Amino acid sequence: MIVVDLEMSGLNIEKCGIWQIGAVELENPENTFLEEARIDDGDEAYADALRVTGKTEAQLRDKNKQSQKELLKNFFDWSSKISSKIMICQHPQADFAFLENKAWKYNLDFPFSHRVFDLHSFSQAKYLEIKGKFLMKSGDSEMGLRNTLNFVGMEDPRKEHNALEDAKLTAECFSRIVYGKTLLKEYSKFKIPDYLKK
Repeated sequence: MIVVDLEMSGLNIEKCGIWQIGAVELENPENTFLEEARIDDGDEAYADALRVTGKTEAQLRDKNKQSQKELLKNFFDWSSKISSKIMICQHPQADFAFLENKAWKYNLDFPFSHRVFDLHSFSQAKYLEIKGKFLMKSGDSEMGLRNTLNFVGMEDPRKEHNALEDAKLTAECFSRIVYGKTLLKEYSKFKIPDYLKK
């Protein structure tokens, strides 16, 4: 399985672009992917996306970087060497949808299964099992990556978003929730809560 995170210039699939892809092979977490691209000339860049990544619009349009099409081709080629094409994401409604949409735009074969594992749903299901309720606020789910990290005994180290770091954090959370064990050595200093241990 492939844990994936994207950094985009906004969340509008039709108007925004992908500028960074990070991924981790779950069964072989030393195998990672991280590359950047420039967004297309017609893509928009939203202030919220720039704020969370600490980037400027000029950086996202840097002509020295590869095109989005080249970025996707490289990522799809890396993914092709992994046997299970099931994607794991914190927010697949954005990550999976952007990848699929851009593959269509650039006429690229989309290599992933149409089924996606959603960390958010796994987290809420485990939280319900342990706490007897969902983590909610004002009628909406509060189980974003930051609260998922807290739930699995970790701190959120991010000041700005980076696709590979977010993919690694997603993979670590998934492993702790599903398997009750640490996946990546860099996070072994954070003890797994007793309620997640198998």
